[in-house]
Amino acid sequence: MRTHIAIVGSGIVGAAAAYRLRKKGVAVTIVERADSRGQATAAGAGIICPWVDHDGDDAWYGFAREGARAYPTLLEELAGDGETDPGYARTGALLTADDAAGLDDVAALLRDRSPLAPEMGEVSVPDDPGGLFPPLTKDLAALFVGGAARVDGRGVRDAMLRAAAQRGAMLRTGTAGLDAKGRLSINGEPIGADAVILAAGAWTGELCAPLGHRLSVRPERGQIVHAELPGTDTSGWPIVLPRVGPYLLGFPGSRVVFGATCEEAGFDGRATVGGLSGLLSAGLTVAPGLASATALEIRVGFRPMTGDGRPMIGSLAPGVVVATGLSAYGLTTGPLAGCLAADLAIGEPTTIDLTPFTPLRETDPVS
Repeated sequence: MRTHIAIVGSGIVGAAAAYRLRKKGVAVTIVERADSRGQATAAGAGIICPWVDHDGDDAWYGFAREGARAYPTLLEELAGDGETDPGYARTGALLTADDAAGLDDVAALLRDRSPLAPEMGEVSVPDDPGGLFPPLTKDLAALFVGGAARVDGRGVRDAMLRAAAQRGAMLRTGTAGLDAKGRLSINGEPIGADAVILAAGAWTGELCAPLGHRLSVRPERGQIVHAELPGTDTSGWPIVLPRVGPYLLGFPGSRVVFGATCEEAGFDGRATVGGLSGLLSAGLTVAPGLASATALEIRVGFRPMTGDGRPMIGSLAPGVVVATGLSAYGLTTGPLAGCLAADLAIGEPTTIDLTPFTPLRETDPVS
């Protein structure tokens, strides 16, 4: 059995892998870049509502559904390690459109999926959507999905990292590199791990080049705005998911999030006037009551995207496991992906068939 696993990346996937491995008694070394700007986990809004997406891709939808389903168990495990408030709350979600006809397709999809997804909760038509999310414009049509949740990506990641460290995981900062045999080094110093998990998000592809593979993983820039409504309790507000346009959601501390742009900009981590202008304008069209909110911060992250839109989770070479490509669903599926990668790394069977997500499906040889 492999007894020492190195993990490249300390986002939600790497943190989950480390936590699972330490609970199994496996030695863990986590490697993170000195400059972690652009990490998707830190910038993600944290929407857990997979039942409305991936129509036509049963494998991806099933994976995302299981990711949402896994959260209660994770929260129980973290509570047992003293992490009682990682920032998860079941708030429900409002799916909105200009008129009821604009929600017919998603209503039908939810009806079809509800028998196999009881965690979806009740789907209803609220009499007054604005009573649930007060800044909303009047006369919006809406569906309320009771089981949807929001999660603070930084909070749950940090909780898993702390719990893993408490159990003996080591965190090192530096530049990770692989050689042609899949052996990992940090700043040129060999680690000596039995296997490696590559969970470096949009940067994962470049790490694989020494193995003779070029993964089709690219960055998609997401700009997101955090604002504050002083004196307003926004912690229980539902997620707002317009059928067209950006989403909105509330967090404790009178905080409201506008998100997010989807831009092909490479690893350009700037917040741009054009991106923010379009994001805020669309958000205020849906919720004009947020116009007086105080702008607090702008977060920019790089979602790891693949050519076919599916994740990459599986073995790339002997002793090398890849876990990336979760796109906009990193906070929904990241803990599950990390656990599966951990099991693969130590040679244990996985609870989910990962064949549709093999990283070997989209690789080109490095010339």
